[in-house]
Amino acid sequence: MASWRLGERLKKAAMTENAIAKEIVDAAFHIHTTLGPGLLESVYHAVLAYELAQRGLRTVSQQAIPVVYGTIRIDTGFRADLIVEDRVIVEIKSVEVLAPVHRKQLLTYLRLADKRLGLLINFNAALIKDGITRIVNGMEEESHAKSQRRQEHQ
Repeated sequence: MASWRLGERLKKAAMTENAIAKEIVDAAFHIHTTLGPGLLESVYHAVLAYELAQRGLRTVSQQAIPVVYGTIRIDTGFRADLIVEDRVIVEIKSVEVLAPVHRKQLLTYLRLADKRLGLLINFNAALIKDGITRIVNGMEEESHAKSQRRQEHQ
């Protein structure tokens, strides 16, 4: 039994960010279908962590991420709602409408934590697919660099 668990653990460790995100989205869909919108963020947070653990994914809740600025280090710059498999940051909301600042915050969290993928999940959406936003660290720079190159070549 222990060797089977080790084998499953190694499979999970080899998962890509996209495969992990697919599991997270599937879990969020299952939770939203079962519980519906309108609960507190803390409820969705606890249930999502539980659901992901049931699927064999390792999650860390409210992990402090330090911020380094010049010569100072702030040990608790922010707390990530969930970090899944040490690769994907999940920020959980239960709000009427996501504000642009929510996306910007998650992108900043990804940069500070040196992660490539984050999911912003608003469980208060009528359809969960409308409440999930995928944020990729580096996309802004890539699109900005492409537009800069186009301008230089014109």
